[in-house]
Amino acid sequence: MRISIDSYILHLLEIRWHMKVFKFGGASVKDAEGVKNLANILKEYQNDSPLVVISAMGKTTNALEDVARSFYLKQEDAFGQVEKVKEFHFNILRDLFHESHPVFDAVNNLFVEIEWALEDEPRPEYPYEYDQVVSIGELVSTTIVSFYLKEIGVENNWLDARDVIKTDNQYQQANIDWDLTTQLINKHVQKDKLTITQGFIGCTSENFTTTLGREGSDYSAAIFASVLAAKKLVIWKDVAGVLHADPRYFDNAKKLDSLSFQEAIELAFYGASVIHPKTIQPLKKNNIPLEVRSFLNPDEKGTWIAENEITKPETAFYILKKNQTLLSISVSELDFIVENHLSAIFAIIGNYNAKVNIVQNSAVSCSIAIDIDDLLLDALITELSQDFIVKYNKGLELLTVRHYENDDLSICIADKEVLLSQKNRSTIQVLFR
Repeated sequence: MRISIDSYILHLLEIRWHMKVFKFGGASVKDAEGVKNLANILKEYQNDSPLVVISAMGKTTNALEDVARSFYLKQEDAFGQVEKVKEFHFNILRDLFHESHPVFDAVNNLFVEIEWALEDEPRPEYPYEYDQVVSIGELVSTTIVSFYLKEIGVENNWLDARDVIKTDNQYQQANIDWDLTTQLINKHVQKDKLTITQGFIGCTSENFTTTLGREGSDYSAAIFASVLAAKKLVIWKDVAGVLHADPRYFDNAKKLDSLSFQEAIELAFYGASVIHPKTIQPLKKNNIPLEVRSFLNPDEKGTWIAENEITKPETAFYILKKNQTLLSISVSELDFIVENHLSAIFAIIGNYNAKVNIVQNSAVSCSIAIDIDDLLLDALITELSQDFIVKYNKGLELLTVRHYENDDLSICIADKEVLLSQKNRSTIQVLFR
């Protein structure tokens, strides 16, 4: 008996040592070839029994956001938009499975959930309706991947993240109930078997679906990694690793070999698209390293992010955020804007799930650059205007440069109208149009 107990303990230690959490974004499963590529990567790691978090396929989240918006505004094309999203997924299914495969019914039933929701009157709270509709994208993608893996002989457990990721009812920006989530993940995740689950989504105590914020799948993966005490979290991207600038906007973006948690947190806070802002905190707390690698070239070394790493190579970081809104808020023409005014302003902004990116005060006004859903902006301005004078500009761009040199911005903002700028010893931010 002693030998079997020791062997069992050794087995548990072995699982702990090898346990990894993977996260694949929507670009990795944008078509049938992407699903096959993901499956080939997972075959290589079967012995590690990873837990795999997968986002919605391709641009599905954007498409479902349009559905939620049309439904909330009571526009007639909501059902037609759902049909287009459904057909996109069924085209992928036809490339992966024979027509009589049960996956077709499974996926269809998930879209029926959206159609049922659209038959009701929308609630006044748009974030609630958003979460119920947009969350289906992750459920569909993981269902397809799980079925395909089984089809090619890779056994796996499909886990509904809503059964284990428990949150409050702050829709679109839900906060994690860590105690309950920890208990449920440890109860439901089989650490010795490949698990497929969703990012981005959770569930309230009343069983309503929530989301964790746009691009929140990275955060979901960090939650699982932290609770499971994973050896590491690997985020698989369509880029070689963490780059010093977004290649969509800047030429000659350089890959970093390593990065500290502290620098990664700063970059995520300022909007670096490769990492979700909340991802790093639970990893840092539990000393779990993060690796960012390319699913297009899975054998290549990516970027290693850990506690005591040094940024290599040393470089300035360029982060560009689009669709910013600048609020200019004052009490009256001559009144000072003081602490109690600021407290009230930020309380209202927080109620609309807006992310504050710059704050700048003068004696009689406060300028705030925010990210906010267009559907919520009018309501925010209306509420602020009850007690304040509010002016605003939409469609702006925010450039942040970390570890800047004096001439770093000259080319980037040439011929731009600068509305706001801010500078400290390590970072400069410029809001322009």
